[in-house]
Amino acid sequence: MTETDTDIVLYGGKGGVGKTTCAAAHALARARSSAQTLVVSTDPAHSLGDAFERELGPDPTEIRDSLAAVEVDPETGQEAYRGVVEALVAEFRDAGLRLDDADLERLFEAGLIPGGDEVAALEYVARYADADYDTVVFDTAPTGHTLRLLDLPDVLAETLGVAGDVQRRVRRTARAARSMVLGPAAYWGGDDGDAVAALHDRIESVGALLRDPGRTGFRIVCTPERMAIAESERLVARLREAEVPVDSLVVNRVFTNPEDCDCDRCRRDERRHAERLAAVESEFDLPVWRVPELPGESQGLAALERVADALG
Repeated sequence: MTETDTDIVLYGGKGGVGKTTCAAAHALARARSSAQTLVVSTDPAHSLGDAFERELGPDPTEIRDSLAAVEVDPETGQEAYRGVVEALVAEFRDAGLRLDDADLERLFEAGLIPGGDEVAALEYVARYADADYDTVVFDTAPTGHTLRLLDLPDVLAETLGVAGDVQRRVRRTARAARSMVLGPAAYWGGDDGDAVAALHDRIESVGALLRDPGRTGFRIVCTPERMAIAESERLVARLREAEVPVDSLVVNRVFTNPEDCDCDRCRRDERRHAERLAAVESEFDLPVWRVPELPGESQGLAALERVADALG
């Protein structure tokens, strides 16, 4: 990684395991070392603002020195990709097809570009991957959404490739028709910008970035419970299949007994979590971070500071 590259860290895992808290704390830890850091929530059910106890929106909001936060607006992604439909409609009109604004709306709503929430998330990855931040941390949606997000660059690349082919065929037809009337003058000038090709290239670059171990790391969050650990195993396998670099595993809400309570419940929970941690460390060939269970609320900068200490 060069000095100008932005470090991309994605946090994902099963719903309810504390991804947002860990992502926010990781960003806080980076900012404490004076790294210019942005944390972005791509989860449609945003809770990043609750973690920081701040109102957040689609543009960076300063949390403290060197740290800002964003909650993705799904409409932003769809607006970016609306240009593809508009570009195609412009080509159709240029070829003599009568399409009005109502036709454009029907084409857009027909789903040329799939996955609204995931499309918006990709747009934010593209937007901030080369921005003036040392680190961008993404708090992703639960596992199913995250897997769709990782699949989407390939899906969109194929969709946009087809759209580009259609656009080129229509363009050739229109030029051929004009040349019959105007002769060689029909070919003067050039394209006024190609929204489809530009978006295709942008999506391909995001897909490459998500698979670049020199810039991107994926941290999987789980709790020391069987279902969360099992889902983490499946997610690791799926990420590796997609060639997305898995950075480490974060085991959140590990019970410790700081007051050395001798009650049966505390001893049982501490023993169970210790056994689960030992199993995780033997089954996963990944570095493991342990985040202790916090007493009381796990939101606000004071609570996040304690989690940040555990994440290094």
